[in-house]
Amino acid sequence: MRSNYLKNKSLYIIISLFLLGGTLKAQQYPIYSQYIFNGLVLNPAYAGSHVQLSASAMYRNQWVNFDGSPKTLFFSAHTSLMKERMGVGLLINDDRIGSYASQNIYGSYSFIIKTPKGKLALGFQAGVNILASDFKDLNLDDVGDNSFASFNSLKPNFGTGAYFYNKKFFAGFSVPFLLNNGYGNLNIENAISEVRSARYYYLNGGFMLPMNLEKTLYFQPSALIRGQEGAPLNFDINASFLFYDLLNVGVSYRNIDAVVSYIDFKLNESFHFSYSYDWTTSAIRNASNGTHEFMINYRVRIRDIHDNVTCPKFNHFM
Repeated sequence: MRSNYLKNKSLYIIISLFLLGGTLKAQQYPIYSQYIFNGLVLNPAYAGSHVQLSASAMYRNQWVNFDGSPKTLFFSAHTSLMKERMGVGLLINDDRIGSYASQNIYGSYSFIIKTPKGKLALGFQAGVNILASDFKDLNLDDVGDNSFASFNSLKPNFGTGAYFYNKKFFAGFSVPFLLNNGYGNLNIENAISEVRSARYYYLNGGFMLPMNLEKTLYFQPSALIRGQEGAPLNFDINASFLFYDLLNVGVSYRNIDAVVSYIDFKLNESFHFSYSYDWTTSAIRNASNGTHEFMINYRVRIRDIHDNVTCPKFNHFM
């Protein structure tokens, strides 16, 4: 019984440190590997960039076989309106790690400016973050241990971003959560710390480079820099090849913890299926079997909205 208690306590401390992202900042937003195919997870200005209605569902199972590891469900949808002069979107995610749960529900809006060089979108999002803990399923010797006090908190937040794109290039910058909301106090080994949400900064860009005259093969290099208050900068470097607009195969290097391989299939004119696997490079690789992420995307024209507009192909920027 005592060993189970110590195991639960150790897992709790590990998860708490993960949530805190260092000292006092809580990480309420997960890291995704397939943001390459769905930029709305990073930037509200991405809303409407697919022109037609684009809906995605994703499941991420991180650090497989590690007790209490993060598991994430995600849904997003966005479309352009008023002949591509604006975009609107919806983003919902449910992220669970151990006895903690975090949900985000956000609506997004983008104002799209057409220029001779491409499109510039200025985006805004607003919604709520929900952070909760529930330790009732843990087998505790000391049920009165303050380290396992449950809490539930809902806070509003908002963010902004900019996104420029044309047929060969894209670049974006966003701060999706501007407020450092407080979620109460957390007791770790009798040390009281205030839990506050972290502010994130994302800067990314990439190219679409044809590799033959027929333009049946493209090389797509891209990069992402992540900044989080209270944590060092980290980055992804991505490279993929697109074959006949049917198959996209690539690899990413995430400097903090993983090498990622990913693949996307065109199932038909409306559906795409994507899969990625994270090969964990951090110390936690000794206790887990990597990370799986699945996504399906559905796109459709709505007659009254998209009749006279040109929609980009799935893996193209515009």
